[in-house]
Amino acid sequence: MIDIKLIRENPELVKESMRNRGMDEKQVDALLKLDKDWRELKQENDNLRSERNKISEKINEAKKQKNNKLADELIKKAKDIPKKIEENEKKLVELREKRDSALAGLPNLVDKSVPIGDASQSKVIKTHGKPTKFKFKQKDHADLLEALNLLDTKKASEVAGARFYYLKGDLVKLNYAIMNFALDYLRKKSFQLMQPPYMLRRDVLGGAIPLEAFEEMIYKIEGEDLYLIGTAEHALNAYHRNEVINVDAPKRYAGISPCFRKEAGSHGKDTKGIFRIHQFDKVEQFVFCKPEDSWKEFDLILKNSEELLTALEIPFRFVVLSSQDMGRVPTKTIDFEGWFPSGNCYRELGSCSNCLDYQARRSNIKYQDKDEMKFVHTLNNTAIATERMIACIVENNQQPDGSIKIPKALWKYAGFKEIKAKK
Repeated sequence: MIDIKLIRENPELVKESMRNRGMDEKQVDALLKLDKDWRELKQENDNLRSERNKISEKINEAKKQKNNKLADELIKKAKDIPKKIEENEKKLVELREKRDSALAGLPNLVDKSVPIGDASQSKVIKTHGKPTKFKFKQKDHADLLEALNLLDTKKASEVAGARFYYLKGDLVKLNYAIMNFALDYLRKKSFQLMQPPYMLRRDVLGGAIPLEAFEEMIYKIEGEDLYLIGTAEHALNAYHRNEVINVDAPKRYAGISPCFRKEAGSHGKDTKGIFRIHQFDKVEQFVFCKPEDSWKEFDLILKNSEELLTALEIPFRFVVLSSQDMGRVPTKTIDFEGWFPSGNCYRELGSCSNCLDYQARRSNIKYQDKDEMKFVHTLNNTAIATERMIACIVENNQQPDGSIKIPKALWKYAGFKEIKAKK
């Protein structure tokens, strides 16, 4: 979340950011009103405690001077103060909870380099490779994989519902080949490999995201204080929750996990195949670092994505998301989009985000800077979301006979160079 001191001292900066996101800036005024009421009531209680102490001293002095009348008057006056303090304390708890809830609901500040406006203002900043063209009638990934008996979404929908799947045969090996390729790449880059819990408690998950805004997207375990993770990012962020860590050298993690998402609000969108699904596998880059290092780390993990995508031999591009198109948590996000011949378009494969100290404040993750405790910065990046990557690889590497060529980088992991067509 945003530093409350920044909001007190520069509310217009926060309001401008809210406007840039297309959100109601009155939320800032409402927060400041709660904060003002809380601080004034706290000051009142501090004054009451000070008055109580002064009266106690006067009572002692009156008793020493055997002025019983004055002592009795002061004792009577002092009796009312604890009751008032207790009443105020209850109000303070309520006000603080309301204020902190309002603060936690505010999105991160928008970085100055982010294009302002809706999704139409998102900007392509880099393109790699040319869109794949075929001299034969191309197919989408779902038709290709079903024809090869490697994918079954029909049976999955019968047993689990829409947007689930069975991967079969060589496609299972290809899925794990992509994950192992990404893990090996990041391990060589000195990222620590991590397989995190697939479920988190509500308060822990709230350390990574404003739950009120994301609750409709994540799965709740009935009868338990647990949620299935939508990304390893949230579990990796929680790894150093309530800790003071050493970030003289940035802490870099590569998390591997399944991800579970309701995909609420996307009904009728990308329903075919394994592009937009409720369960998928992902390798995630996550970094904890000092504030002065965060943009260097942003460039580093973005470069890693570029190298991974280049090695997988797909056409792709980088897009800086506009202020109204990116999530609430990042200050800046760059999406990477792969070319899908079936749609004659680029589609999102993953993203790279700098969250500054937004998550660290929520999760209480600090580092020691001389005599001062400061919040770290966190960054995240989708190294590989494997099912989407499979869809992209399959569509770009299909052959006239329905077979699929496998990128050279995956040969040693998959154990084959192509998936041959059925005869």
